[in-house]
Amino acid sequence: MTDTNYIKIFSGNFIVVQLAKDRLESAGINAIIKDESESGRLAGFGASIQGYQELYVSNEELDNAVRIIEEVKEELEA
Repeated sequence: MTDTNYIKIFSGNFIVVQLAKDRLESAGINAIIKDESESGRLAGFGASIQGYQELYVSNEELDNAVRIIEEVKEELEA
C-alpha cells in the first residue's frame, strides 16, 4: 500500500468535475483529475464508464476544498 498526500473529494461526469476543479483552482487549491477511461483508451483498452472522473486534493487543502465542493453541489441542485 502506498502513502499519498491526496484524497478523493469528488467524482462525476466530465463537465461537473471540470466545474469543481475550476472553482477549486480559483480559490488557490491545486486539484488533480483522475480519468480511468481516458487512461485505458490511451493504453488501447476500453472502459465501462466513459466520461467518469475523480477529483483529488491534498490533505492540507481538504477543509477548504470540501466547503467549495459543497457549494458546487448546492448550486447544481438548485
